[in-house]
Amino acid sequence: MESGESLKDTGFEIGLYTLADIARNPLTGKIISSSQRIKEIIQAAKLADEAGLDIFGVGEHHRLDYAVSSPQVVLASIAQATKRIKLTSATTVLSTVDPVRLFEDFATLDLISDGRAEIIAGRGAFLDSFPLFGFDINDYDALFEENMELFLKINDSEMISWSGRFRSSLKNAEIAPRPFQNKLPIWVGVSRTPESAAHAGSLGVGLAVVMLGGEPSSFKHLVDLYRLAGMVSEHQNQLNVSVTGHGYIAKTTEQAKDEFYPFYSNYWINLNRQHGNRFKMTREDFEEMTSPETVVFVGSPQQIVEKILYQYELFGHRRFMAQMDIGGIPFKNVARAIELLATEVAPVVRKEISKKQ
Repeated sequence: MESGESLKDTGFEIGLYTLADIARNPLTGKIISSSQRIKEIIQAAKLADEAGLDIFGVGEHHRLDYAVSSPQVVLASIAQATKRIKLTSATTVLSTVDPVRLFEDFATLDLISDGRAEIIAGRGAFLDSFPLFGFDINDYDALFEENMELFLKINDSEMISWSGRFRSSLKNAEIAPRPFQNKLPIWVGVSRTPESAAHAGSLGVGLAVVMLGGEPSSFKHLVDLYRLAGMVSEHQNQLNVSVTGHGYIAKTTEQAKDEFYPFYSNYWINLNRQHGNRFKMTREDFEEMTSPETVVFVGSPQQIVEKILYQYELFGHRRFMAQMDIGGIPFKNVARAIELLATEVAPVVRKEISKKQ
């Protein structure tokens, strides 16, 4: 794949992302260090690259139960261990980062990786970064919109003048370095908010639909709103949709469910606790969440293929990304699942989608 090719040119992309949560293994009671967690993430990306997957993402959190607060630093390490896989944040909390510094960091990553850097920007599921970096929660949306406006302007021009509410003005400022690509690809991560999907379309950036539960059809209106807004704003030729969500693959669906359930339940217990919720996932809950009709990608390679292809019919998306390393699941399990995704899912999906284009 040549740097700078569009998603339309290169076909359907399949990859992985991680949020780098640090959780105690519910079966052994052991917990790994942040150092080991980051090393395993780099190794997972290397495996994905060698197996022929297309994209690897690293998330951002500012808590002790997550190992990564700076995706660009980890992605730079991954760039040195890989050859062709695209590298993205997943997501960058755009409301609490300086857009100039963000651009410089990812432009540097793009130079290091010979044009493989991307950004998925979002508002973030946690609010920890607001007080940490001196921002007011009441400016939650306004910060995101202003920072997105500034970032896109920087992405377009190497010298800019700009003024806004939340940071110092810029006058004929040189923004360096410039990326290897003509522009850094930027996506907006959206889970349930129609306004955010429409805003992404109006800006002409990519839409990463985060689907963590429910039926795929319940997310279709987000994609429709995104494309409509892009068409109205005359950005329709720039629009791309990505689907992201939780997943795990084993040789059989029952094996996948048996292996993944303790860790997936553990993940949701920890996440709900962080948000002040004491909900615990039973095996019955898990079976319902991972049924063939839902958006959670847990099963045999064939079942995962069927889910991706069904969703392709709904969304016409160009990229699928799965998060598999959650809840303290051992790296050896993740490595096996990566291999199955690359060797038994990706080739079939790409072949079937190529027939439809």
